[in-house]
Amino acid sequence: MFPGIHARNHPDRAAIIMATSGETISYRELDERSNRLAHLLRSHGLKRLDHYAVFMENHVRYLECNSAGERAGLYYTCINSYLNGDEVAYIVDNSESQLLITSRDKLPVAQTAMALCPRVKVCLVVDGGDAVRALADPRFADYEEAVAAYPATPIADEALGTAMLYSSGTTGRPKGVLRPLPENPPSQPLPLFDFLNKLWQCREGMLYLSPAPLYHAAPQANVALAIRNGGTVVVMEHFDPEQYLALVQQHHITHSQLVPTMFSRMLKLPPEVRAQYDLSSLQVVIHAAAPCPVQVKEQMLAWWGPIILEYYGATEGMGFTACDSAEWQAHRGTVGKVLMGALHVLDEQMQPVPQGQPGELWFKSGSPFVYFNDPERTQATRSADGSMSTVGDVGYLDADGFLHLTDRATFMIISGGVNIYPQECENLLITHPQVADAAVFGVPNADLGEEVKAVVQPLPGVRADEQFAQDLMAFCHQHLASMKCPRSVDFTDALPRLPTGKLYKKPLRDSYWQGHASRLV
Repeated sequence: MFPGIHARNHPDRAAIIMATSGETISYRELDERSNRLAHLLRSHGLKRLDHYAVFMENHVRYLECNSAGERAGLYYTCINSYLNGDEVAYIVDNSESQLLITSRDKLPVAQTAMALCPRVKVCLVVDGGDAVRALADPRFADYEEAVAAYPATPIADEALGTAMLYSSGTTGRPKGVLRPLPENPPSQPLPLFDFLNKLWQCREGMLYLSPAPLYHAAPQANVALAIRNGGTVVVMEHFDPEQYLALVQQHHITHSQLVPTMFSRMLKLPPEVRAQYDLSSLQVVIHAAAPCPVQVKEQMLAWWGPIILEYYGATEGMGFTACDSAEWQAHRGTVGKVLMGALHVLDEQMQPVPQGQPGELWFKSGSPFVYFNDPERTQATRSADGSMSTVGDVGYLDADGFLHLTDRATFMIISGGVNIYPQECENLLITHPQVADAAVFGVPNADLGEEVKAVVQPLPGVRADEQFAQDLMAFCHQHLASMKCPRSVDFTDALPRLPTGKLYKKPLRDSYWQGHASRLV
């Protein structure tokens, strides 16, 4: 996210364009604005390796807030913009952030968080204006007024900074992923970013469309690399499937990263709507974050051609796999071959499983990390000898060494002693033409211990009745072994899926286990 060289060579080139408003920030502006904020951070006593936090929606000011940290040697934590005040306060406090940047839209939540975070020196509010003045609280300040007092030139002690992002917390309290930060100049990124730059085929002057929340790891990394390559980043305030297609045509987008739910929503647009947009400028489309149903991937390749790259990797960055379109078609359902870290697929006794059999995925780390201020949970990810790490994902290797994800170990269903991974059923249900989204998990069964339950979000206008439930169960039985199929289907208006594409399944599942003993965490 360091714009320095491009501000000198291409000062008037657009660095950021907001998709809906069209507001544009040039490289000169991005450079100058991030310099001013870097000076402000120093003035509040933040020195190299200190922490601050950013909590706001996708906003035109977002990337300069990150860029300032990257040129001041700081760790900046971008917080999920959908969290409540208590949840924000936990991350701000746990990250030891000394300063919080928020927006007028998020100010009420930020106020709640600030009341619980006495160590935070100041909260800068983008577009704060009269709303901040009405608070009459010295810890709150209008962002523009605050940064205007500082010079647009670089600080004297520039150094490389980086994000310290938090896991999504889908299975517990979120954890901050801390990477060692060498004393590099800001123009010299971490080795992980050199790896991603090649993997994602970034190039000078790329036109990148960002449809996802900027607080998440993958959009963060993609946008940072686009800026470092002198590209233009078009930021969607919110994902809309037809608007996405229109933006590709309007801006001649060359690169983008999406999640499978975005693919699914675009595929469910009427054919005549999809056909009216010219997508020929697209060169590289990346997807990750959640397993992609095979049928969805096949339809996307038929529509967009062999330009889709898939990868698998956690925020922790302990290992990466990837595949291009041809490799995926030769190994349908794969998330690729290992490109970083050494992968071991192990059983519960930490022994290798036979080829083709699912086991927990352990990496000899390709990128060192710890969970910030959480040695206990850091240790829980490590093998006994400390040489390997895991985030609890389950999968298997095929005969050619391509990885196929099965599920998270925490969501495995044990029904009558048989292990069932619900991801396969979820992926199938999402392909049903009348289903908007689906979650599958285990619920109590007096005889079997657990049985398979599906909770489905129908598309608008679909009648969510017993007949539809029966139709969906029959649909599953057409394509899956009986033991993998739901024994019952419930309906909901909206599933708790994060904008990053991850399904926040734990509280949904836990509601069915109230009053029951459960071995599941």
